[in-house]
Amino acid sequence: MTNKQTTLQQSFTIEGRGLHTGAMVKAVFMPAEANYGYKFKRTDVEGEPIIEALAENVVDTSRGTVIGNGDIRITTIEHALAALYASGVDNCLIEINGPEVPILEGSSKLFLEGIENAGIKELDTEANIFVVKSKIEYRDEEKGINITILPDDNFSVNALLSFPNSKLLSNQYASLDNLSDFKSEISCAKTFVFLHELEILLNAQLIKGGDLDNALVIIDKEIEQKEFDRLAKLFNKPSMEVMPTGVLNNTNLIFDNEPARHKILDIIGDLALTGVRIKGRIIATKPGHYVNNQLARKIRKEIKALEVACPVYDADVDPLYNINDIKRMLPHRPPFLLIDKILRIENKDTIIGIKNVTMNEAFFTGHFPNEPVMPGVLIVEAMAQGSGILVLSQVEDPENYSTYFLTINNVKFRRKVVPGDTLIFRLHLTTPLRRGIANIKAQAFVGKNLVTEAEFMAQIAKNK
Repeated sequence: MTNKQTTLQQSFTIEGRGLHTGAMVKAVFMPAEANYGYKFKRTDVEGEPIIEALAENVVDTSRGTVIGNGDIRITTIEHALAALYASGVDNCLIEINGPEVPILEGSSKLFLEGIENAGIKELDTEANIFVVKSKIEYRDEEKGINITILPDDNFSVNALLSFPNSKLLSNQYASLDNLSDFKSEISCAKTFVFLHELEILLNAQLIKGGDLDNALVIIDKEIEQKEFDRLAKLFNKPSMEVMPTGVLNNTNLIFDNEPARHKILDIIGDLALTGVRIKGRIIATKPGHYVNNQLARKIRKEIKALEVACPVYDADVDPLYNINDIKRMLPHRPPFLLIDKILRIENKDTIIGIKNVTMNEAFFTGHFPNEPVMPGVLIVEAMAQGSGILVLSQVEDPENYSTYFLTINNVKFRRKVVPGDTLIFRLHLTTPLRRGIANIKAQAFVGKNLVTEAEFMAQIAKNK
């Protein structure tokens, strides 16, 4: 899988019935720009509201994963998202003319085929990758439910099902060690439902679009033949009986452990709501949409924490650029050169730098004589200088260019900076460099504390 973000080469359309309403639904999967993520647009309601597919926007998990924005909801999104995530597609707009994604065969197979036919296009932006550094876990001791993600070099999933009343699912296990095997090992695994659940849903008219061709029906209780005959008539089937595996004969098992494989499909689709590619090993016992979403929310929380966490600074590691390298890249000179080191460049779009603040700074003479505080405007200037180096790193022959700032927005000063502090900067290019224009998110830390942040727009121009 490429380390760049990707989208579709062209649009494709999926049509079918919605599971809950039974109405015909059309979903159009469309290309999107970098950092767009997965978004659904309802075209059947006024204003065509867009719902961002993120874990915090999940409003229901009782029958599939449901995302919402106010009163607008979209149901059963996980099979489509699993296909996009497993294909490495980071950015996609899905226009849908109803409240449901088509249930189709109850798997990701047809969504995956649509993606393959549409083609995948690599974008210029680096992929957003979340590397698991320590165990993240959601556990329900009372129900025996646990889902954990552990550090690993790749993305993989293990799922264990345990339903003592079911001959098929008393103890079933499946694993996916590489996303490249998703198509052959996971994508065609159908969703499943227990017979007692099916009867409740039918009586409540909650699965008007349900069809015995798009789900495995697991027998978990004794049932008389006359009840099978009633169900057969209800679903327009000539007859029904229980197969030796404990499944109705409505559809054949593709794999002996197909339900466990479908649970992996659901986990992948639900974790797509993190908005990132994940490097980690997932181990799930009795997983379901609710617990999957709880893990996705925990990962989102970790991601947000990292966005404001101070970058690691190891003084024993040689910097990428020392002060002499910086002087070759920037025209600034003391006392107005406010960057001492560039520690590293991360993912080609983020730069980490430092400034050591000492009492010898000229500005402390007057700001302020009895309580020295570094002027906030100079912290912003230091971040701007580091941002200039970040922008220049995007072009060939950076010594032939200069960076000029066009706007500075959303500046916030959270703590004062005083002599003896070491300012650590994280400067992140939020959009690719286009037509010489760069947008940058800047943060300055002292210790673990965020002291200043701002957003810059800069223009790079060739020196005359």
